[in-house]
Amino acid sequence: MAIDTQALRGALGQFTTGVTIMTCSGPQGERHGLTVNSFNSLSLDPALVTWALRRASPLVQPFLQAGHFAVNVLAASQMEVSRRFASPVPDRFAAGQWVPGPHALPWLAGATARLACRTHQHLEAGDHLLFVGEVLAVEVESHSPLLYHGGRYCLLGEPL
Repeated sequence: MAIDTQALRGALGQFTTGVTIMTCSGPQGERHGLTVNSFNSLSLDPALVTWALRRASPLVQPFLQAGHFAVNVLAASQMEVSRRFASPVPDRFAAGQWVPGPHALPWLAGATARLACRTHQHLEAGDHLLFVGEVLAVEVESHSPLLYHGGRYCLLGEPL
């Protein structure tokens, strides 16, 4: 039985996620990045995280070659930065304030959290590559997070 892809997309959109910008640096110092909501924790011991990148993306090779990547967990105030990194604009890094993190990774100032990761493994999974990263460094700030639900950005409500 074939799955209706629109129905599946609608169902999966009911799962609220945080919003991240994944970044890496190339051998000449060039910066690459994109908005991702497929980020998840995987393991605490060892410290591993995971995220997915569409195999047809032009960023596959830069992320595969970099060997390290950064996870920038966005604050509610960073919706426009997220939109810019989700669009095919020439200089995505013109939005936001970027600072050098470990391994020359681009870290977004004001993000709720930043993680520097070494690519531990990547796996082919359907039309995506699944990246597994070993967390090497972490910074956390106290900001309300940016969320994504039902195809739209959302803000965190009152805690229960």
